[in-house]
Amino acid sequence: MLKSASFNNFTSVPNGKWKFSSGLNVIVGENGMGKSHVLKALYSILKSLTVENTLTRLSQTEAIGKNALEKRIAEELTGNMRPDSLGRLVKRQQGRGRAEISITFGQSNLNTGFGFATNSKTQVEITKLPTSDLERTPVFIPTRELITLCPWFVPLFDSYNVPFEKSWRDTVLLLGAPSLRGPREATVKDILTPIERAMGGKVDVDSNGRFFLKVDGGRMEASLVAEGLRKFAMLARLISTGVLLEQGYLFWDEPETNLNPKLIKVLAQVIVSLTEQGIQVFIATHSVFLLRELAILTDGKATPNSRYFALAPSGDEQVSRLEQGDSIEDLTTLTLLDEELEQSGRFMDAQSYE
Repeated sequence: MLKSASFNNFTSVPNGKWKFSSGLNVIVGENGMGKSHVLKALYSILKSLTVENTLTRLSQTEAIGKNALEKRIAEELTGNMRPDSLGRLVKRQQGRGRAEISITFGQSNLNTGFGFATNSKTQVEITKLPTSDLERTPVFIPTRELITLCPWFVPLFDSYNVPFEKSWRDTVLLLGAPSLRGPREATVKDILTPIERAMGGKVDVDSNGRFFLKVDGGRMEASLVAEGLRKFAMLARLISTGVLLEQGYLFWDEPETNLNPKLIKVLAQVIVSLTEQGIQVFIATHSVFLLRELAILTDGKATPNSRYFALAPSGDEQVSRLEQGDSIEDLTTLTLLDEELEQSGRFMDAQSYE
């Protein structure tokens, strides 16, 4: 479990310590406040710590190599955030030319810290070196669906310099994994049922790795399915392959994009179901509807527990302000709620003139 993260002078993310829930973590705020940057930074660090990225050690008992990990973190940050150079991720403020990030886990041997300067191009400096691997691969779902990029996107990304984030490549690769069979298949059935009901069918993949929506009487190419439902298909696939099962990490940027309120209700139920399976979920959202649905579903429950974060302007255009708490009521600045209430007032005023 990821317990906390501290950011200092990193892009538009507010300086300070974020304390996470072991279940659901929801970040809200205006555009440009740093919501997506937090998700991408955390994903990049966790991805760097996974077994596949720490095999440079000489033996399983040897600590992760400092130089190798510095290189991996730099590659993940630049690949997922795509700055011209690593130093571009340092907040531009007078007298401060260095960004620092640290994260802590339930297992202290995974704790990691590093920093980098504005003149850094490809290298970070480790300040806290973990001594163990992260066993579960984190998953990052962007605002765009990726089903229609299968299976050609991974070889394209690996062979050419293309302007896409590395997290897209990671997730497309996970979508190509085989579906579960046997006892573990039954474990995910309850989570899949509301998604398949909302899509009106099941996700199917042919021998060439192309995705379809299998419905009564036939199947439909993924490209012909509404984009919102393609996002559901992507989620269903990640669940059916076991990627989102048991202990793990899910980062999802604006999951409500292209979904109507009816589907957002299903989405909220699935997100909560994933946390009940032991997945630590991090989402960034602009949707009041999703925020309220999640609050309704988790209110008063010991499991999953929840944590809410609000980012708001601080008066300095380069710095946002962080508020955090265990419920929505703990946050005094929720711009999206304020704007909805203000719109409701304007709508009622307009109706009164008719």
